[in-house]
Amino acid sequence: MNTLAQADVARETYWGITSVEYAVFYFLAFVTVAVFTYGVYRRFARYTQGDGDSLPRLDELQRRVVSAAKIVLSNEKQFNRDLYGGLMHSFILWGFLTLFIATSILMVEEYAAKKLLHISFWNGDFYLAYQFMVDAMGLLFVVGIGMALYRRYWVRNHRLWDRHTSAEDDLFIWTLFALGIGGFLLEGLRVYSAGIPDHEVVSFVAYGMALGFDAVGLATLGPAQAGFNRAGLNVENLHWLAWWTHSLVAFFFIAWIPYAKPFHMLSSFANVVTRDEKAGKRLPNVPSDLDATNAESIDDFTWKELLDQDACTKCGRCSSVCPAKASDRPLDPRNVILDLKSYREELDAGGEEQPIVADGGTSVINAETMESCMACMACMDACPVEIEHLKSFTRLNRQLTDQGDIDSSMQDVFQNVMQNGNTFGDSPRNRGDWTDDLEFDVSDAREEEVDYLWYVGDFPSYDERNKQVARSLATILKEADVSFGILFDDEKFDGNDIRRVGEEFLYIELAGHHVETWEDCEFDTIVCTDPHSYNTFKNEYPEVDFEEFADDPMMPFEYDEQWNADGEIDVLHWTQAVEELVSEGHLELSGTELDYTVTYHDPCHLGRYNDEYEAPRELIKATGCELDEMPRNRANSFCCGGGGGGLWMDFEEEPKPSEERIREALEDTDAGSGVEKFVVACPMCMTMYEDGRKTGGYEDDIEIVDVAELIVEAIGKTEEAKVEVAAE
Repeated sequence: MNTLAQADVARETYWGITSVEYAVFYFLAFVTVAVFTYGVYRRFARYTQGDGDSLPRLDELQRRVVSAAKIVLSNEKQFNRDLYGGLMHSFILWGFLTLFIATSILMVEEYAAKKLLHISFWNGDFYLAYQFMVDAMGLLFVVGIGMALYRRYWVRNHRLWDRHTSAEDDLFIWTLFALGIGGFLLEGLRVYSAGIPDHEVVSFVAYGMALGFDAVGLATLGPAQAGFNRAGLNVENLHWLAWWTHSLVAFFFIAWIPYAKPFHMLSSFANVVTRDEKAGKRLPNVPSDLDATNAESIDDFTWKELLDQDACTKCGRCSSVCPAKASDRPLDPRNVILDLKSYREELDAGGEEQPIVADGGTSVINAETMESCMACMACMDACPVEIEHLKSFTRLNRQLTDQGDIDSSMQDVFQNVMQNGNTFGDSPRNRGDWTDDLEFDVSDAREEEVDYLWYVGDFPSYDERNKQVARSLATILKEADVSFGILFDDEKFDGNDIRRVGEEFLYIELAGHHVETWEDCEFDTIVCTDPHSYNTFKNEYPEVDFEEFADDPMMPFEYDEQWNADGEIDVLHWTQAVEELVSEGHLELSGTELDYTVTYHDPCHLGRYNDEYEAPRELIKATGCELDEMPRNRANSFCCGGGGGGLWMDFEEEPKPSEERIREALEDTDAGSGVEKFVVACPMCMTMYEDGRKTGGYEDDIEIVDVAELIVEAIGKTEEAKVEVAAE
């Protein structure tokens, strides 16, 4: 082994490169940076052609950047439901950033420290630490790339292969692999050429490679022959070839970033910075003059929606959790986003315009695709780069509604709501008839002051099965001795689901009617039976600019203020309200009344939309039931299929989401077929699962019950026990 004598522990940056090559290198570097800068400019200039966004995206910018950095650097979304993918992406990201920082340090040393300050810091202990970190993180980078190659080409993970998978995906991953391996090869050749100095052991990967070159007897000209004879196979020539190859690959990659998939390294971070933290649970409002309503052209999409398209990495996480796709409906969330992006790029390249969304397959997006969306927000929850799918999907649905390309069953629902204020088309006078079978009177919140203004909702008011749930909840509130009342025939449909199907102005009518009615009532808290109502009252009604619509003769209200903007009025789902009552001792439950083995389904609008997972579970446990969780629970819950208008539409799907969910309860839980009751906390879920129990052939295997029904049964057991004690 030859030892290279060095006065200081360091190395020459451009070892083996002539002055002419040095000039060529920097000319290419300048061209690369220019191409990169122009590409980034074109990307962001294109966003300015999109429509303005109605939501604040750059307020509190410092906080947004810090929060985005935490999300991106921690890779928290990548680890969600996928440990392998999280580790893989972490290794690649952290390794890439370390190598980028290492290159930046060299630039600072070469052009700032040496040339401007006439000092050098890239030596001694700093150099040794630098070399160790570069090798360690570079190794993680290569391991991460190897994991990606294994998953893509060996395992062939189904998420990664679809009609938008292209050669650019291959080029991206193999270019990164070439950069990682090429960097280590270059370092190994340099260490061997220098005589394998002992201090270079900190570059443990390169040092090991140098020992390998020594073992095979790779020829070297030695330090005394620095003129570099380019003829023949020797380590100096190999180093020269590796140096230029590595440099050219790096230049290509940097210049390529703004023009293809690597741009997600920039657009993804920008997307996380500009995210709406209430995305999905609130939709952007539509002004009264209809601006920013539709999707007639690609430039009707906001700049943030265009950025969403560029931020997509084709990872397929959204597709893998989409219940519509799992049920073989024609929706794939990733493909909708990427189809819009492809169409935009084709237009920019001189392609012909076509309808964005329509019925009949002549448009960028087919109407049936958008009708398939359940608005469950699973895609958004799974997306690692915070793409707001539901915002773009709602825009497409608004366009369909404006064109009249709406499923006939949904048109019937719209008509029922417009004429009768409910989705059933029943008389508003019958809305409170479900109370007739109670042994007590339910107060009219329009006539007397109450603590809880209870919004019952359409299904608990008109659907026979859900009327039982409404009576159970009324019994619970009565037993807890709290004052509550309902609006009877002044209650109308909340508007949540028809809004997500695209009927924005009918939603505004309903919202205006309700807030105007509430203004004439005296109450402390609004309590909702349905999580859909809970979400829209809590998150969307306060966003509506009623003043903009109050003077419209078509609008049946005169309310012209912003309702509950400061959050003075609490809006609760009934499980939250009753859980408080239980914890405060208003209901006598010992936690031993029932002994059923049950499982619980998290409703999308209560769980993913509003992060409420524990209140229903605490109530179930308070009854004494043994709760056996399904594998997909809480944020990972699987939609019943009723959201986004799915409750009213018929689909040819196999299996139905409701059938798949019941199968999961009976086969994939720890108790399996021992699960006696499938517990829900949403009227729509009740309807969907009662249907799925029949169509799936599970009628004799499991019972569908609401949390409220369990509590009433537990209260009954308590009363029976009191009677028995009194009799003794």
